[in-house]
Amino acid sequence: MSTTMSFRSTLLRPLAVAALAFGLAAPALAAEGAPKPPREEWSFAGPFGTFDQAQLQRGFQVFKEVCASCHAAHLFSFRNLAQPGGPSFSEAQAKAVAESYQVQDGPNDAGDMFDRPGRLSDRWPSPFPNEQAARASNGGAYPPDFSTLAKARTYEVGFPGFLIDIFTQYQEQGPDYIHALLVGYEEPPEGFTLPEGAHYNKYFPGHAIKMPQPISDGQVTYSDGSPETLDQYSRDVTAFMMWMAEPHLEARKRIGFQVMIFLIIFAGLLYFTKKKVWKDVAH
Repeated sequence: MSTTMSFRSTLLRPLAVAALAFGLAAPALAAEGAPKPPREEWSFAGPFGTFDQAQLQRGFQVFKEVCASCHAAHLFSFRNLAQPGGPSFSEAQAKAVAESYQVQDGPNDAGDMFDRPGRLSDRWPSPFPNEQAARASNGGAYPPDFSTLAKARTYEVGFPGFLIDIFTQYQEQGPDYIHALLVGYEEPPEGFTLPEGAHYNKYFPGHAIKMPQPISDGQVTYSDGSPETLDQYSRDVTAFMMWMAEPHLEARKRIGFQVMIFLIIFAGLLYFTKKKVWKDVAH
């Protein structure tokens, strides 16, 4: 009897802890008052999704002309612009982008650091020399690195939403949140007190964000005739950020599909082999 009680206690304790954690977490999220970002349609969503190369090129333009003035991308190299599955720039185009930046190198024979034009192998240059300089230029806030931000950001889906996402293979909560954040700036509602230097954002937890609205209609000029609107800019740069966070997404999905086909065929062969080997065995 004591063994049975001990087993039940061991089994139920993790479930009770999980239930308590869920019960405590839900009011905390609700208290922040941030609405759930709307789900957007992304070309890279789903098990067969791929990146829109034209959108990635536009997103890179927005990143280069707007976002890179504050945000670093330490895991992003110039050569990535020409790799398969990305924006599909030619190697010459990627090299031209790299050479338009000055990169610190050295030391030279005299022991001094020096600046030189960028190379394809160089990482994307940071807009600030260190974290302290970044905070000093942004009112004490540290702009997050863009390299994996689209995979790092998410929002609470809740039950049964997370179960539905498992079966539908929806993994784009990060891009949904980033797009919503970029278009979510508005005037604070009556009675809401913003801290000094903060801005109201509908989708940011707590609604008070240090970053001012980074982009607006007509700020970036597209050469392909795409709409030059806040919504379009936000979609394009979000797609580019998703590619930076997972540059091999297309290859991963392609290989995963091939593996699933192999496993289905292999399982069928095993089944029929078993039937043939054991068909004459008496029961």
